[in-house]
Amino acid sequence: MNAEIYQTHAVCRLDGTGLSHTGDMLAEEVPVALVYNGIAHVVLMATPAELAELALGFSLSEGILQQAREAYDIEVQAGCNGIEVHLDIASERFQALKARRRNISGRSGCGLCGIDSLAAVQTDVPQVLRSQPIRAADIQAAVADLHRHQPLRSHTGAVHGAAWVCGGKIVRLFEDVGRHNALDKLLGHGAQAGVDWQQGFVLISSRASYEMVAKAAMLGIGCVVAVSAPTALAARLAEQAGITLVGFARPTQCSIYSRPQWVVY
Repeated sequence: MNAEIYQTHAVCRLDGTGLSHTGDMLAEEVPVALVYNGIAHVVLMATPAELAELALGFSLSEGILQQAREAYDIEVQAGCNGIEVHLDIASERFQALKARRRNISGRSGCGLCGIDSLAAVQTDVPQVLRSQPIRAADIQAAVADLHRHQPLRSHTGAVHGAAWVCGGKIVRLFEDVGRHNALDKLLGHGAQAGVDWQQGFVLISSRASYEMVAKAAMLGIGCVVAVSAPTALAARLAEQAGITLVGFARPTQCSIYSRPQWVVY
């Protein structure tokens, strides 16, 4: 494990036998600025790992880029106050970004900070084209195996995970202090690797907010499985986008909130 993503911190632990002094592992959290063609656009609070994937995934899921190849270069630079990720993007996409005239704020919190009107909350997402059903057994197998793929969580208990599942197996999982960041890292990796988003589903260790569903829709992902609850807005957005949204996923049961016809038993 990369030592920079967590730190050992002195703690006083109180239990039934009294007070003891020990050490605890804490997940690191740093400001990460995404800089497009030399112009800083947004600062995310994130775990300092897989930041190129984070930057690309964020750019795609937020509609800044339409395709991964529109990012010509991604360079991560450490600074005194945090980390900068510099993206050299196509001029057409950069002009469109400037035209948005919007300061998107980091999504590790509520996800709405920084938008300039209530109309901006109404997410316009594309319709996801479906071709492959999801097997209930694959959902159960992946959930049962989730903890084994989250080393940082097992050390610190403070991070979320987002995994790509195909054939019931967790192919790749990314962790971050922000659930949106973990998903963006996964999406950025998938875009770089040419993942066929029709052949599996996303599994997240958190609740399913509307933003998580919107990000999946932007990449054409047909199924999102969460170990916790979805929000009502997330369920409506999933239905609108054609996404199967699964919540409270456990090794033996789950709840399907939209498009249940795509789950086979």
